[in-house]
Amino acid sequence: MWPPRQAPRDYRSAPVSIEPTQRSGLRRFLLSGAGWPYLLVPFIPLAIALDVAGVSPVVIFFASALGVIPTAALMGRATEELAARSGPGIGGLLNVTFGNAPELIIALFALNAGLHEVVKASLIGSVIGNVLLVMGASMFVGGLGRDRQYFNRVSAVAQSSMLLLAVAAMAMPAIFELVEGKGLPSPGSERVSYGSTVEHLSLAVAIVLILSYGAGLIFSLRTHRDLFNPPSEEDEHGEPWSVRRSVGMLALAGVAVGAMSEILVGSISEAASSIGLTEFFVGAIVVAIVGNAAEHWVAVLVARKDKMDLAVNISIGSSAQIALFVAPVLVLCSFFLGPGPMPLVFNGFELGGIFLAVLIATHVTDEGESTWFEGVQLLAVYAVLALAFAFA
Repeated sequence: MWPPRQAPRDYRSAPVSIEPTQRSGLRRFLLSGAGWPYLLVPFIPLAIALDVAGVSPVVIFFASALGVIPTAALMGRATEELAARSGPGIGGLLNVTFGNAPELIIALFALNAGLHEVVKASLIGSVIGNVLLVMGASMFVGGLGRDRQYFNRVSAVAQSSMLLLAVAAMAMPAIFELVEGKGLPSPGSERVSYGSTVEHLSLAVAIVLILSYGAGLIFSLRTHRDLFNPPSEEDEHGEPWSVRRSVGMLALAGVAVGAMSEILVGSISEAASSIGLTEFFVGAIVVAIVGNAAEHWVAVLVARKDKMDLAVNISIGSSAQIALFVAPVLVLCSFFLGPGPMPLVFNGFELGGIFLAVLIATHVTDEGESTWFEGVQLLAVYAVLALAFAFA
């Protein structure tokens, strides 16, 4: 129950490769709100070189984390261009499927490495980051100089409600393990082995969430498309990409994200130990932010332009996709990747954080309007949760 996330026209049509004769245009693009992620492209070969050279894991981790950002931005751009030329049905499906591809790719590499608790932390961190950090920053920046901003209350409440239901389903294996099993994992764990009962329960929950995801696609793309996809009043600027170019760029971005993800995951354990942080904090805060930093920035950018519908759509819609699609897909993949199945058993900090975040999101979006002070409050809650995760 979410709209296909549509990037603003100036973001989607901004050129990535520009002829040398247009250097001034390239400079303006790179310094714009949409172009800044591509300033980080040099970190891609740098991360690869540092990994080959075997330097400090901390340096490799931060270089690869910065390298993920431009690759994720290119993947988002290519997806939007391809979706724009595939019709509303297929285009919407592409948007909601590839919208969180960078996070999914990073999580798959971590899953294959057996870092189950890092994967679960990144899932929770993505939901919390979208709901509190991204929506909070959007409301704060967009509300500066304005009395209040307005957005589609019906669409926002529908997405928030669906997210709350999804989170409730995700929490049930943890509640089951808390009552019937050995209890919740500790924040410092890397992988905890559970019995087959909770593994099968997690698999069943994952199937239910994916079926709910499919129903949400039908609801938002077919039966209630007008509610979730109002006609755009903006004109498209710039030369659109062809289908061939979009597919090529999407494939290139996928390979680059995969390379950066492998290096990032390979350095997490040693880097976290070297800088005195737990893998839990790195997964919930650092990995969750870098996986979709470009899209997060777009939400703040469009909120400043008083387009809160799109900003709320990006923040809550992305969280719903994490809970309804990415999390269950990872559970299914864990039966074939890595050392063993990954049950949806979250630790106490993760459960408390995600329920607080989703309940706050449901309350904030209930009125269909926002102010800069609401943004400050959301950012404050995110800061408190980040501090608690750091001390965990």
